[in-house]
Amino acid sequence: MRELPSLGPRGEGWVLIQGVLLVLVAAAGWSLGPDWSGTIRLIGIALGVVLIVCGIVLFVRGIADLGGAMTPLPRPRDGAALVETGAYRLVRHPIYGGLILAAFGWAVLQASIIAVVFAAVLAAFFRLKSAREEAWLEMRYPGYRGYRVRTPRFIPRIGRTRG
Repeated sequence: MRELPSLGPRGEGWVLIQGVLLVLVAAAGWSLGPDWSGTIRLIGIALGVVLIVCGIVLFVRGIADLGGAMTPLPRPRDGAALVETGAYRLVRHPIYGGLILAAFGWAVLQASIIAVVFAAVLAAFFRLKSAREEAWLEMRYPGYRGYRVRTPRFIPRIGRTRG
């Protein structure tokens, strides 16, 4: 894959696109739907709530674990240390992962196919944004490449084998 654009000195354009996609997911859930009903709707409500709660927990924990290194921009702050503890021990991008979970949860809770589609677009966008961010992280932190190899991007590994 060729290098992704910066979209600003610290990646400001990435944050703008992210905001637009989050608004689209939310708006589609509020205004379009429900697209299914009955038992599947009740299951969707339960699943949606679980996904939203898990997403919020992962999102908040990711922010808390970053501490002073926290920035909404993909380029890391000057002087910030690489964080590999807490939620960052499980995944490299818990904030993005939390937003993805919450977006899918919202879409399923609202029974909106369009919101599910926008949540999928958001997930694909975060894949690209995280790749741009990781290029900057590798330039800044010599140990980032090893961290990237041993830590999943958004979803923790379940039942890891030791080897």
